[in-house]
Amino acid sequence: MSIIEQAAKRLDELKRAGMSVSGGDEEVLSSDAADADSRGVTEINEAGGSAFHDRGRTLEKVAEMESAWSSANEESTLHVDIDLQALAAKNFVTPESSHSQLADEFRVIKRPLLVNARGDGGAPLRNGNMIMVTSSLPGEGKSFTSINLAMSIAMEMDLRVLLVDADISHASVLTYLGLPKSKGLLDVLLDEKIDLGDVLLRTNVEKLSILPGGGRYKHATELLASESMRRLIDEIASRYSDRIIIFDSPPLLVTTESRVLATHMGQIVMVVEAGKTPHAAVKQALKTIESCPVVLMMLNKSVATNSGGYGYAGYGYGTY
Repeated sequence: MSIIEQAAKRLDELKRAGMSVSGGDEEVLSSDAADADSRGVTEINEAGGSAFHDRGRTLEKVAEMESAWSSANEESTLHVDIDLQALAAKNFVTPESSHSQLADEFRVIKRPLLVNARGDGGAPLRNGNMIMVTSSLPGEGKSFTSINLAMSIAMEMDLRVLLVDADISHASVLTYLGLPKSKGLLDVLLDEKIDLGDVLLRTNVEKLSILPGGGRYKHATELLASESMRRLIDEIASRYSDRIIIFDSPPLLVTTESRVLATHMGQIVMVVEAGKTPHAAVKQALKTIESCPVVLMMLNKSVATNSGGYGYAGYGYGTY
């Protein structure tokens, strides 16, 4: 295929993707292609500089349109700075604490999740890049796990992460990160005029973005089971299919809405607090998410420390 034909084909692809092309641009491309074909300039030959000039004009037009298309679809996000030193002091994983024991443990924890997300282990997993972190009961460390998992994945060379605070009635991700309250998931669900990109927070951790829980609403938990939430999840899955998406969700035995959220996930990490969560509660919670193809369990707070953080120093990890 000649360069001119490639340019014309790319133009058609842009138009099918919804890119608006003015009549003038289309005419220039068409006339260039037709003129080039009539003179047989699929290769630079005796036409020399003239052929090169025609190709250059055509490809320049395509490049301009591709640039416009890219700009129109670029995330419109706010930027926030996380105090990484303060976060590390609270026993969270950060790029600066990448050699800590906790960072090493989360490297082990994330690896099977990434294998599943990429489809490296065999057949591609539907929505494998969408990972829900939950627990049976409140206080078991699911938000702590969500943040550390997102931080750890963001340190990968070729992956980007979107952390979604989906525990919208008790949103805590921004609090843990020392960030001010911001519009987020709930606001998008309640106001169709707010675009998802308008509330995403781009952070000073290069490959980590955050979708906050948003404002407060008395029927917030019911929104997780709404049709609006289903549509939003579909939008997130298609719009950000190039990254790992971590959902910090409500505990499974506190609200039924988190079970609805689980039906959209490719993978679930269920956090269990060592020495505290009743075995019966774990079994009951697992029954509510049987429809998810991959469920992994993580034992949290298994060893107490004097670090002032969660006291996370050991874990159990398995597939059920």
